[in-house]
Amino acid sequence: MSTIHVREAETAASATDASTRERVLALVAERGPVSAAALATELGLTATGVRRHLVCLEEDGLIAVHDIGSQPHAPAQRGRPARRYVATRQGQAHMAGEYPELAAAALRFLRQHGGERAVEAFAAERYAAMAERYRGLVDADDVEGRVDQLAAALAGDGYAASVRPVPSALPPTARPAGSSAGRPAAVVHTVQLCQGHCPVQQIAAEFPQLCEAEAQVFAELLGTHVQRLSTLAGGGHVCTTNVPVVRRPSAPTGSANPPKPPSAAQEG
Repeated sequence: MSTIHVREAETAASATDASTRERVLALVAERGPVSAAALATELGLTATGVRRHLVCLEEDGLIAVHDIGSQPHAPAQRGRPARRYVATRQGQAHMAGEYPELAAAALRFLRQHGGERAVEAFAAERYAAMAERYRGLVDADDVEGRVDQLAAALAGDGYAASVRPVPSALPPTARPAGSSAGRPAAVVHTVQLCQGHCPVQQIAAEFPQLCEAEAQVFAELLGTHVQRLSTLAGGGHVCTTNVPVVRRPSAPTGSANPPKPPSAAQEG
């Protein structure tokens, strides 16, 4: 093989490596904390190949190992736990490109000449446009369905969004206040809307009005109160929004003690 052909082959292999590495980084941002084995399954690659890319990304400061022990609902594990990775601020900035600095400069100019209210108005306008685009996509009958639809819409726009259930701290036998033995009680549990990537992360670190406006739009689209637990702009490895979901168990068929019809004496 000639020297030219060898160089062409090396260039093609290098480009393929770079493309795969970008896919690994994007998936770490979306699914993190995530293990090499899970990434390999998702990407259809060998775990060894994925680990090679993870080492390079970690050396470049784009990802970091996440301490799973810091998670409140992390299950106890025997032996050495698998290393799980998250995208770093540098990794998020790498995915965002050069846009954030230009946008931040524009917002600084707006704040200088119009004050904080002008920034708030801009943030509200930006996310009102998002709400308008998503309104027809987030229309399920219940909150749980709407959360799934919102996550899908956000994922389609590059936010690497997903919905993660939160384990309940209440025992299964616990009854909400006001419930009765004869009627199924509504059970409230929580899901988390997670965003592994945010195109305005660097800007929102300086202008938190963007995060606040986004959370307000989420509450509007979902039709319920939401609570922001963490943001990428604030240093979290993912933007996390708590969403309360109400489930009412269906009434049992063939009740063991059906109501008795009134007697003749009672009617009289």
